[in-house]
Amino acid sequence: MKVKVISRSTEEFTRERSKDLQRVFRNFDPNLRTHEKATEYVRALNAAKLEKIFARPFMGAMEGHIDAVSCMAKNPNHLKGIFSGSMDGDIRLWDLATRRCVRQFPGHQGAVKGLTASTDGCILVSCGTDCSVRLWNVPVASMMGLDSSSNYSSEPLAVYVSKNAFWGVDHQWDGDHFATAGAQVDLWDYNRSEPIRSFEWGKDTVISVRFNPGEPNLLATTSRDRGIILYDLRLSSPVRKLIMQTKTNSIAWNPMEPMNFTAVSAIFYVLTRNISCFTARYSGCFDARKLDEAKCVHKDHVSAVMDIDYSPTGREFVTGSYDRTVRIFQYNGGHSREIYHTKRMQRVFCVKFSCDASYVISGSDDTNVRLWKANASEQLGVLLPRERRKHEYREAVKKRYKHLPDVKRIVRHRHLPKPIFKAAALRRIVLDAERKKEERRRAHSKPGSRPIIPNKWSRSVCASQRSVEAAGLGCLQNLMIFHSTPGLA
Repeated sequence: MKVKVISRSTEEFTRERSKDLQRVFRNFDPNLRTHEKATEYVRALNAAKLEKIFARPFMGAMEGHIDAVSCMAKNPNHLKGIFSGSMDGDIRLWDLATRRCVRQFPGHQGAVKGLTASTDGCILVSCGTDCSVRLWNVPVASMMGLDSSSNYSSEPLAVYVSKNAFWGVDHQWDGDHFATAGAQVDLWDYNRSEPIRSFEWGKDTVISVRFNPGEPNLLATTSRDRGIILYDLRLSSPVRKLIMQTKTNSIAWNPMEPMNFTAVSAIFYVLTRNISCFTARYSGCFDARKLDEAKCVHKDHVSAVMDIDYSPTGREFVTGSYDRTVRIFQYNGGHSREIYHTKRMQRVFCVKFSCDASYVISGSDDTNVRLWKANASEQLGVLLPRERRKHEYREAVKKRYKHLPDVKRIVRHRHLPKPIFKAAALRRIVLDAERKKEERRRAHSKPGSRPIIPNKWSRSVCASQRSVEAAGLGCLQNLMIFHSTPGLA
C-alpha cells in the first residue's frame, strides 16, 4: 500500500531567528497579483534611494609620508599588503586591515618613480630619479601584525646604478625579469648588475612600462613624444609605435582580455585599444586598417589623467586625475560608474585596485594613501542569508527598472565639488560649440569633402612600424604566431 504525502524543505518554514515572524507562503500567480509591477517599481525606487543613503566609500587615510605619494604597487602574494613610494625617496609597506605602516625601505636619494613586486611577493623592485634600481627583500613576517611604533627598516639586496633617471618599472608575469623605463627600455635579471637587453625607438624619455599578463614576452611603453610602443622580447627591435595627440601618462592591460590595453592621457580621455591593431599581416604589405581606431573612449575627467589600474576581474578599472578625483569605469562604458573625492585630497598621482577587487587605494599630492570601497554602498562584514537575498533582490529590481526616468536619474546622480562641476559644464559648452562649428563648415562645403570622424578615430595621429626584413621571415612568423598562444586566444 502506497501513501502519498506532501514533503517540503525545513528551510522553507524554519525561522532564522527566534524573534522572527512565522513565514507566510504566498501565491505568486500574476493573475492574483495585479499590482505586482507597480509594487516592484516602488521597490526599485526605494532601492536606488537607499543605495545613495548608505553610500560611504571612504574607509580611511594612511599617514606617514612627508612628501607626495608618487607610485604604488600591490603584493601578489599578500591580499592586505600595498607598497607606496613618495617624492622624498621613502618607500613604505602598509597593512590595509589595520591601516598601519609595517615596514620602511629607506635608501633612495630622490623621488621614487616606480615600484613593482615579484610574482611570489618576496622581492620588491624600486627605481627613481637618483638613477638607481634597488631590490628589497619582503619577508613574510612583515605582513603580520607588527607594532607600528617601532622602526622596521630594511637594507636593499642589490643596488644598480645607471647614467640616467628611471621613470617606471614593471615585473614580468611568472618570470625572473623586470623592465625599467627611462632614457631607454632596459630588461634586467636579478643576478646581473647590468641590463641583459635594451630597446630604444627615438630619443625621448620612456615614462611607463607594462608587461602583458597573457604573453610574458610582450610589453608596452609610453614615452614623452606622445608614443605608445609595443615590444616583443623575442625580436631584436621594437614592433610597433602609435603616435597620439598628447602624451600618454600611463597604460594598463586587461588581465582577463590580455589582447586589450587602456591608456590614459592629458586630454581628459581614457582610450581602450585592441592589440590586434598592432599585428602585422604579411601579404606583400602590412595591414594597418585598425591602427587608428580605439575600441572605446572613456571620458569624464576634467583634467589630466595620471594613472590607471584594472580590477582583477577585468570588468572595471580605476583612474586618478589632476582634478583631485578618483573614478571607476566599466571596461566598455564611456562614462564613470563612481567618482570619489574629499575636501583635503589633492592631485591624485597613483591608484590601485586591491587583489580581491573589493577596495581602491589612491595616493595623492597631500602625502596620504587613502582606502576606498569599490562599491560605495556595499555592506561590510558577514551577511546573514536573508540579508544577502535582500541585497540581491534590490539589485535585481534596480536592474529591471533602470531604464525608467526616475530610477535612472537617482542611480546616475553624483555630488561633485563645485570646481569640477563648473569645469565639466564649461567643457560641455566648448564641445558643443566645436560641434556646431563643424556642422556649419560641413553645410557650406562640398559634399563629402569634410567627412564625419568618430571620436575613437581622432585621438591618434599616425603609426609606424620597424622593418623586419633584416630579421628574416622567422621573426615575422613569431610576430604573427603569438596571437595563437593560449593567453591571447
